Amino acid sequence: MQRPPTRLNRFARRVQLRLNALLPERVHQAITAAIKQMVRGVLFSSTHTTRRPLLGAPLATREAEVRTRIRDYRMMATAEGAVTGAGGFLLGLADFPLLLGFKIKLLFEVATLYGYDVRDYSERLYLLYVFQLAFSSQHTRNATYHRLSDWEAYRLTLPPEAADFDWRTFQQEYRDYIDLAKMAQLVPVIGAAVGALANYKLMEQLGETAMNCYRMRHFAAEDLQVPTALLE
Repeated sequence: MQRPPTRLNRFARRVQLRLNALLPERVHQAITAAIKQMVRGVLFSSTHTTRRPLLGAPLATREAEVRTRIRDYRMMATAEGAVTGAGGFLLGLADFPLLLGFKIKLLFEVATLYGYDVRDYSERLYLLYVFQLAFSSQHTRNATYHRLSDWEAYRLTLPPEAADFDWRTFQQEYRDYIDLAKMAQLVPVIGAAVGALANYKLMEQLGETAMNCYRMRHFAAEDLQVPTALLE
């Protein structure tokens, strides 16, 4: 996550920036607004359907449950990718919001299993940054990682509402990251196989990224605890 962008990363980013520059500003605004409302809708519904935080459990127990959730959502996303990929262009378009919903819901499940309350808006914002960390260019990934690695200090600077979240960067980085796989999913004959494999890999990557982010928070919290011997 801290590795600087390679020459290939920088070249790919320049190409993506040029391609995005070709789109009219109205298109960018429309896409940003659509994804913003889509994600906010999933966040709102997931807040009311996700279980309470798991408290008092050892890390090994938490992670065993997390791996089970990742496996379950990976299977659902794989099946969904195969079905929408086999259904042609129109059904393939439905894959985007369905897969996005699976991803956000998985992040909510992971957060609660690590003991965090997703009713707190700063925790929901944290999930968006985890999402961005998993699906972005190396340039954006570097900046996002440094924000997450010092989250307890950064969250103190947050406003009462998440109004300043950069939705445009969020949607552009996500679209650029998954464009190739999702375009191939729309190709007849191979669409089902590509859709299943792409969704499997994307969910697996998100799950691994989320686990490592919450591990980072877990060990940072442990380091902040004062040893009992010093209190005596």
